[in-house]
Amino acid sequence: MGPSQTVTVKYVISAKFEIDGVVEKPDVIGAVFGQTEGLFGPELDLRELQKSGRIGRIEITLQSKQDKTTGKIIIPSSLDRVSTAILAASLESINRVGPCESTITLEKVEDIRDARRKLIINRAKEILHQWNIESMPSTDAIFREVSETLRTAKVEKYGKDKLAAGPEIDIAKEILIVEGRADVLNLMRCGIQNVIALEGAKIPETIIKLCKEKEATAFLDGDRGGDLILKELLQVTNARYIARAPPRMEVEELNCKEITVALERKVPLELAEKKKERRRVLVPKQIVEAAKELEGTLEAVLLNKEIKKVMRLPVSELAEKLQEVKEVDTVVFDGVITQRLVDVADNQKIKYLVAARVSDVVKRPLNVHLITFTDIRGE
Repeated sequence: MGPSQTVTVKYVISAKFEIDGVVEKPDVIGAVFGQTEGLFGPELDLRELQKSGRIGRIEITLQSKQDKTTGKIIIPSSLDRVSTAILAASLESINRVGPCESTITLEKVEDIRDARRKLIINRAKEILHQWNIESMPSTDAIFREVSETLRTAKVEKYGKDKLAAGPEIDIAKEILIVEGRADVLNLMRCGIQNVIALEGAKIPETIIKLCKEKEATAFLDGDRGGDLILKELLQVTNARYIARAPPRMEVEELNCKEITVALERKVPLELAEKKKERRRVLVPKQIVEAAKELEGTLEAVLLNKEIKKVMRLPVSELAEKLQEVKEVDTVVFDGVITQRLVDVADNQKIKYLVAARVSDVVKRPLNVHLITFTDIRGE
């Protein structure tokens, strides 16, 4: 993770480990990254999550005694509960650290916001008590004032499709279209009331009608789902602008500043469509077939210069195996092209890496061609 990135921590994963042998911190960190790599695809890859600031610095404490090493692993996370739970569970799948057998046991996943809430509540009690002493208003009056300040506008059901929406859809000349109810709630917390949710991949008639009557901006998640909804909007609505959450982030996760920045960067929908157009990359049919076969498998296929299969293996073993095998010309895999894989391919004189996605931080090499499944299909 770069020095300029910060993690807004929601949860902290704590796990303990026992290792049959003497190891050091880099060995443990290497096992955590190496043995979880590729288990659940790019969205839950620890290296990618750390680069994008979704998890923080992994802390390791350990001590060795009588040829055994014990210690703890601490991982701060800003992911949602489900993703954090999956990462926590994946730690327990690590069974080796370096050459030594190991056992990792999850101790707890702590929601640090609970502790913050307790501090805030205790401080609020102190403030309220002091306020009462100084100004002597009635307790009921104080409660009503604080409650009114904290009250969030209620999400309404709008139109014949009963879509989740803010209270200003009818009176506003401009509206924001988001994907789900949680997005509506998040924008309303930031004072944006002219917002309505699609609540599904299919565009409801209510949205189509509103786009004809008002200037509509679609504010979508920065993921594959947002891409698909954008295509649908282009086909069936007169929406005017498009704004996106940062890559791999959802609108419901953004804070008010991030929402403001994303909306300031909105572009006309027709420009977004031109940006999405891609030319198809022509490759041998064996590579196209391999890509289709591998999607969703988290596996890789190694091909030689004659486009014949050399080996099939899990993506988690790919980087290490590429350093061992010879005469590989093309690698096709269901995963993310990372800088590590690019460096290995360059050293091994591999000409083509074909994968589901290319990491945003990869430096494009001179001698290795990076191709995505989307490039092959021309989507």
